[in-house]
Amino acid sequence: MSTTQDFLDFIAASPSSYHAAEEVARTLVAAGFSRQDESAEWSAAPGGHVMVRGGAVMAWYVPEGAGPDSGFRIIGSHTDSPGLALKPTPDFDSAGWQQVAVEVYGGVLLHSWFDRELTVGGQVITKDGNRHLVNTGPLLRLPSLAIHLYRKDEFKPDRQRHMQPVLSVGTPETSVMGVVGKQLGVDPEDIASFNLITADAQRGEVFGAGERLIAAGRMDNLSSVHASLRALLAAAKNADSIEHKDVLVMAAFDHEEVGSTSRYGAGGPILGDILTRTARALGANEEQRFQMFARSSCVSADAAHSVHPNYAEKHDPTHHPIIGQGPVTKINGNQRYASDANTVALWESACRRAGAPVQRFVGNNDVPCGSTIGPISATRLGIPTVDVGVPMLSMHSIRELVGERDQLWLGDALEAYLVG
Repeated sequence: MSTTQDFLDFIAASPSSYHAAEEVARTLVAAGFSRQDESAEWSAAPGGHVMVRGGAVMAWYVPEGAGPDSGFRIIGSHTDSPGLALKPTPDFDSAGWQQVAVEVYGGVLLHSWFDRELTVGGQVITKDGNRHLVNTGPLLRLPSLAIHLYRKDEFKPDRQRHMQPVLSVGTPETSVMGVVGKQLGVDPEDIASFNLITADAQRGEVFGAGERLIAAGRMDNLSSVHASLRALLAAAKNADSIEHKDVLVMAAFDHEEVGSTSRYGAGGPILGDILTRTARALGANEEQRFQMFARSSCVSADAAHSVHPNYAEKHDPTHHPIIGQGPVTKINGNQRYASDANTVALWESACRRAGAPVQRFVGNNDVPCGSTIGPISATRLGIPTVDVGVPMLSMHSIRELVGERDQLWLGDALEAYLVG
């Protein structure tokens, strides 16, 4: 199977952050990693380890000979994407239609969600305490208002009134939780709680007359999650040829799209917990743990903006990263990105070793700049960090656009960072 097809399969299997975390863990366990229980004694035995906390997944590979004189080489990313999250009481009727009550999660590009079939995915907790993952397949739709009834030039949907998908018509007995329960084989009355979100039900596709392009949902930021997973697997497979003794870490957080302030997010303790417990398991005392952190580095991998041909004025005139010309180093003087001169040099050296071209993004002074997990985790842990990503168009749309070569180059460069 090609890397691109594996990427599209990964996206299709990951309609929610919970699915993405479990898919990473499943892939790593199949490759020989051991699953770590947070409530059990911590393992830093040579080899691979993986832990899932909600929609976040942390994995670490301990080389032979690692100890208190090692450091950590970390790739950070996030598993969540903007979407429409189901409210606790989701079913309601309106004008003969059965609809689903949702709230907008993250910075959704609202207009792109209309007239697409939506799957419902996420985690369900039943009254017996068991956790289930569900992916309904095409189930909901947000129908547009016909142009004959809407003569305005600019479409501005009301987030409360106009963003509630339809489930059915003329069948008041139909409910979204009934569909979810049937798929899980449980009575809807036995569902205690859930975290469910909508996602595009259409599979990603590769197209293009020349440069091969990938169109798919949730590539912000499954593009980075998949590339970092591929990098960690490749590094672990060739661990015998790695000369350094640093611990290799993949940290895919949840809730980046809403600020990262959760026990699953980069603003929470999860990465610090992993690093501290691993250091202790390797025999490091508190002073040696600080020394290990001082030897460490982090690549924060998240989607980057490609210059848009119809809105080129929105970009800095001297920095025009574009799809098809390599991964992007993201730089911001106001610390919206964590990159500095040292970490930029570290990352771009890895790109050169991997044979990947390098581009740089700096925002237009008149256009607000987004941010990433990079500044958050760097602030929490004091570990030098660089922000990078594949150039993307239609960011936060239900269906985003990246270049196939850029996606491959990102994985190769992340591998070079881990092993070099």
